[in-house]
Amino acid sequence: MKSPFISSLLLSIALSSMAQPPQRGGSTAYSFINYQRSFAHPEEALDRKEDTLQKQFEAKNLQWPARYIYIRSFKYDSQLEVWVKNDIKDPFQLFKTYKVCVLAGTLGPKRMEGDYQVPEGFYYINEFNPKSNYYLSLGINYPNLSDKILSDSLRPGSGIYIHGGCVTVGCIPITDQQIDELYILAAHAKDMGQDFIPVHIFPVRFNVEKSVNYLESLTKDDPALKKFADRMEDAFDYFERYKQLPVVMINDKGEYHINEVPPHKVKSEEIKPVKRPPMKHYTREVGVLVNSVHQWPVYPGGGDAFMKYLDKLGREMVAYLPRGVRKAYVQVEFVIDADGVPVNFKVLKGMDDDDFNDELINRLEKMGTWKPAILNDKAVAKKMIQTINVEIL
Repeated sequence: MKSPFISSLLLSIALSSMAQPPQRGGSTAYSFINYQRSFAHPEEALDRKEDTLQKQFEAKNLQWPARYIYIRSFKYDSQLEVWVKNDIKDPFQLFKTYKVCVLAGTLGPKRMEGDYQVPEGFYYINEFNPKSNYYLSLGINYPNLSDKILSDSLRPGSGIYIHGGCVTVGCIPITDQQIDELYILAAHAKDMGQDFIPVHIFPVRFNVEKSVNYLESLTKDDPALKKFADRMEDAFDYFERYKQLPVVMINDKGEYHINEVPPHKVKSEEIKPVKRPPMKHYTREVGVLVNSVHQWPVYPGGGDAFMKYLDKLGREMVAYLPRGVRKAYVQVEFVIDADGVPVNFKVLKGMDDDDFNDELINRLEKMGTWKPAILNDKAVAKKMIQTINVEIL
């Protein structure tokens, strides 16, 4: 029996065997970066921006160059994000957000040539154009399989790019200085073996209330568009929760299907949300808590390592912010016991959401054993209070 779904992941794997880069100079290994340097604009971009990008990666504790990059764009919010990682099993980390200069058309997928619509859906970079009329450009594989089924069969449109120049008739334009960086990042990822760099284009940020309200106003009388937007939201929710790409499948009607979608928050006022029971957190009876010590507790690796840990934790907890909340400053109390084990975590203020607080404490409890506080050459228990910044950048 024929499966009703066609996996875009399997399609990409099949295509990759047909897209190996040519070998040059006999046995000399092919370098996509060196090939790009044979063109004026990429060489200029690499000379001007590569060192700056390396320093920006270092400042964010990221490994240069990124082996894997993921691009996602939000039409209504006029943003384009670049996410990176170096091991397939690692979660993606946000490197940078660019402002999209201008938007052509309106929300909703592209369905025919000349409609001036920016596509919405799941794509990948299929072209590096070093001689673009818009300085540099990266082509995406519109129309994809879904578009070919649902769009005008004779004139679906083509030639969709992320490019410089800040003008558009259906592409995604950013500035020349930004396309410099994005082109270099993508070229390095391709040079290291990422043949299919995913580009997901969403109508809105589904965690921004204003954007969601606008989308809902457009879809309330359009069931087909509402169904399409819901599938896009499924993919958004999956990535926000796991920081990994979802498996996107396409049925024989051209409709997207997202595997393992995280449960949505209940939206209907007629349905009372089921409140999950609180997690059981580790607590223990602690002896005397002292106010003054000769030496404060020390996190494994020291103070700088603790700050990096808190920054990483803050980025991870973004996925658990309630819808419409963009930032939270959460104050947490805990005890470093005399054996160095952090215990008795409590959220003092900052977020009135049990699911969020439970998840935060669950992660904090796994931070590792500290060097305990010292008073008169003896290890003692010490209460700590720490603020954690969680913000969508």
